[in-house]
Amino acid sequence: MQRNIKTSLVLLSLLLLSACNSQPVVEPKPAPEQPPAPIVEAPAKQEPTYPYTSPLTGLGTNQPPEQRPIMVMVNNAPPARPQTGLNQADIIYEVLAEGEMTRFLSIFQSQKPDVIGPVRSIRPYFIQLGVGYDAMLVHAGGSPDALKTLTRSDYSHLDEIPNGRYFWREQFRKAPHNLYTNTELLEQAMIDKGMRTTAEPIHFSFLPEDAVIADGEPASTIEIEFHSLNKASFQYDAEQKKYLRFTDGKEHIDLSDNKQLTATNVLVISTRHRVLDNEGRRDVDVVGPGDGYLFQQGKAKKVKWKRSNGVIKAYADDAMTQEMPLLPGQTWVEIVPNAPGLAQHLKFQ
Repeated sequence: MQRNIKTSLVLLSLLLLSACNSQPVVEPKPAPEQPPAPIVEAPAKQEPTYPYTSPLTGLGTNQPPEQRPIMVMVNNAPPARPQTGLNQADIIYEVLAEGEMTRFLSIFQSQKPDVIGPVRSIRPYFIQLGVGYDAMLVHAGGSPDALKTLTRSDYSHLDEIPNGRYFWREQFRKAPHNLYTNTELLEQAMIDKGMRTTAEPIHFSFLPEDAVIADGEPASTIEIEFHSLNKASFQYDAEQKKYLRFTDGKEHIDLSDNKQLTATNVLVISTRHRVLDNEGRRDVDVVGPGDGYLFQQGKAKKVKWKRSNGVIKAYADDAMTQEMPLLPGQTWVEIVPNAPGLAQHLKFQ
């Protein structure tokens, strides 16, 4: 009897299982189609806006145009390269000192580098260039004539030798190629020493930022020879619309960002150079007039130059009444000897 009950239960289970398996298969419903995602256009890149326009670059800046410029003497001896802060200067003058080596007179007004240097000594013709901007002159010592000039004149200057607290020495280089400063320290020095912190702005003529230079001789490459052992060059980069700087055939970079130095305007002028003593100290005429070339956007234009209202400017005519406008950006002024002639120191193509 028990066996029959068990058998009946087994049969009942099989019948139930079979009934479950015989249920119709329900196909899954397709997911409803999603509407296409809306196309979101990236917002147009907005150019930064600035409250002021720099009188020395023609570009927007956060610095008031009345802020007094600062001129820092920057070393260009091979052990001092690459320098720091040149990429933020408004204008750079390159001029021979002793030993057939050049130095940079870097004029800062619209930007404030965290580091500038290496700082080097000053010469009388460097003083002439700096005071034309009513700049504070920053240097580490100088030639006897330069120091005498600064002593007897009412020039605002900061010599590192008695004012070391506004400078510092780096350990990765050897003296005298390791002296640095920055605009924060220099502006504090102006306040501490009772110097004016404002000045009447120096104005240059500028073209619109979107201007296209169509006239002139082709000049994608500029080669400048200060001496057979001291050469500089610029190569035009059409994408950046700037000239890339090379020194002795190597890319000249700024140590602050390891990027190659550039120039929007390159003015090369020739002038009288005269060696004064056995040390090789020079007298360089920075008043003019003289001959030169202005290079912009891969084009060269022959110009006349003279120091006008304290600063060197280029002119389109022999009477020097038509000032050559600059493109907004950084300007380099290269000063070469006028003997044996400009063509011996400058080549371009």
